[in-house]
Amino acid sequence: MIQGELTGLRARHTDDVPVLHAALYEDVATRSRADTRPWRPVGASGGHSPFEPSPPSDDVAVFSVVDLASGELAGEAVLWSIDVHNRSAHLGISLLPGSRGRGLGAEVVRLLCRYGFSVRGLHRLQVDTLADNAAMIRAATGAGFTLDGTLRGAAWVCGEFLDEVVLGLLVQDWRDA
Repeated sequence: MIQGELTGLRARHTDDVPVLHAALYEDVATRSRADTRPWRPVGASGGHSPFEPSPPSDDVAVFSVVDLASGELAGEAVLWSIDVHNRSAHLGISLLPGSRGRGLGAEVVRLLCRYGFSVRGLHRLQVDTLADNAAMIRAATGAGFTLDGTLRGAAWVCGEFLDEVVLGLLVQDWRDA
């Protein structure tokens, strides 16, 4: 487990799937804001949930987030589109509703940076999020990410196009706090 003061990142367990699926997938409005793919009805069982553990891969690292104070599952964290040639990746987090607004997300972003830069040897990490996702933008900028640009009208979310922002962090600008 990669541990901070408040949270830890660990491998996904099969018993995490129903909790993550119910809270983060079945909430259509929230899931539609978090994923570029359209929501569709998928059950938590049968191996079709996006939260199902999968075999290790070179291009994605999936973690379950644990609240260290309670030992309870707090959400998920992902490094995705890991490019070993260019040594870059994208990161994303989704916290369970009861875990939001407590500073856990900011620490999870820092832990993903530690994993990406120190463990995987990456050079650049990137956050792509909706321009109105103040919590993610605050967590990313708090970890040292800077705004690289805005993609106007780039995301189709529940009937409208929304702007996305791209934030980046290079290893030389990262401070493991």
